[in-house]
Amino acid sequence: MKANTYHLWTIGCQMNEADAWRAAAMLESAGWRPVEHARDAQFLLLSTCVVRQQAEDKILSRLRYVEELKRAEPSRTVALMGCFVGFRTEAKGELAARFPFVDLFLPPSQPEGLERWLAARAEGTAGEREAAGAAEGCGEGMPPPLPESRAGGRTVSAHLPVVLGCSHACAYCIIPYRRGPERSRPAAEVLAEARALAGRGVRELVLLGQIIDRYGLDLGEGAMRLPELLRQVAGIPGVRRVRFLTSHPNWMTDELIDTVAGTPGLMPYFEVPVQSGSDAVLAAMRRGYTVARYEEIVARLRERVPGAGLSTDLIVGFPGETEAQFEESLALMRRIDPDMIRVAKYSPRPMTLSARTMPDDVPPEEKERRRVAVETQLREMLTAKHARRLGCEEEILVERIEAGGRRYGRTPDGKPVFVDGCGAEPGAIIRVKTTWTGPFSFIAEPA
Repeated sequence: MKANTYHLWTIGCQMNEADAWRAAAMLESAGWRPVEHARDAQFLLLSTCVVRQQAEDKILSRLRYVEELKRAEPSRTVALMGCFVGFRTEAKGELAARFPFVDLFLPPSQPEGLERWLAARAEGTAGEREAAGAAEGCGEGMPPPLPESRAGGRTVSAHLPVVLGCSHACAYCIIPYRRGPERSRPAAEVLAEARALAGRGVRELVLLGQIIDRYGLDLGEGAMRLPELLRQVAGIPGVRRVRFLTSHPNWMTDELIDTVAGTPGLMPYFEVPVQSGSDAVLAAMRRGYTVARYEEIVARLRERVPGAGLSTDLIVGFPGETEAQFEESLALMRRIDPDMIRVAKYSPRPMTLSARTMPDDVPPEEKERRRVAVETQLREMLTAKHARRLGCEEEILVERIEAGGRRYGRTPDGKPVFVDGCGAEPGAIIRVKTTWTGPFSFIAEPA
């Protein structure tokens, strides 16, 4: 174990990644440095997700490994953060009893406890256990200002949370119970952080929210809404690209679509989950829209933003979903021709309406068959769709240098591209010509 080293393990959505990035940046600003292997680290930080049972199972497996490391070296500090912890303070006593080897329990998007632990350790006023105890009283405030340093060297693309929590309460979703009610960060705070990130070399900002289209609605009359926030972030010097996610069909407005169409720097990319192609299943999920309404939105955004990328989500095996209803989902995917589908097998989550009132009646092997069917169809659709872009010129923002010198970046509509024979540094925007296209990425050379 090396002194003043940390190891980060994270699982889950972009919001989890943003929380983990912020915590890592706080550690580095206090003089800690990352190491590749958990066994070598003095501080172990686990950023967690419980949106599916599979994710929770991975966390429990990882915690068993971390417990062994802690037993071998008791002076090691273990911090658990994210949705496994949740935002309710009363849950921490139960977690402490289940996992006595964990020193810090940090709620989602609330790293104040880590900040206090670092301050107490620097001052020498409290031992690690005492500092951890002091950290457990943190409330539901907004994240602290961005630390001066960045984790992981030069960061070209960074996530910027702007809406925390969610109040929509879909029948299957545990997020409101773990991340708390919807809270928009004040626009001045978001813009200050965006300017700080741009000043440190970040060239692409991805604004995050569980339902990002609702930004500002909870801040009262006259508060800035998402379209204006996007325009202002895109106008910050140094920011070359801006994206946002995740949208909800009920809250995607013409103003938002037109803002993407008419604002330089806003990427033509929309992430709009549909979850099912069956109106009956959507009603049971409490999504609040119909398939026809979803298709209207897709048609409108493609009309107003030609060439826009579209990503969506599907849940297969929701309680009561019949084979015919699943086929409706496959048919919808063929009609809207998305650029990506994140497909998940339904798993009942504690406290949710579906777990409390609906039998989990689709067999596991049938859920897996449906998942594979979606992914097989997606692969076929994308293979044909991307073949039309072979030999075309694309514009990418170089995000990183891969092993062997390959550059990696994405097109404006979100396609991953690996570039051979290119010497551009991360942060540069370059034009490339595709030499190979597959279902999920391109290979290119400088144009």
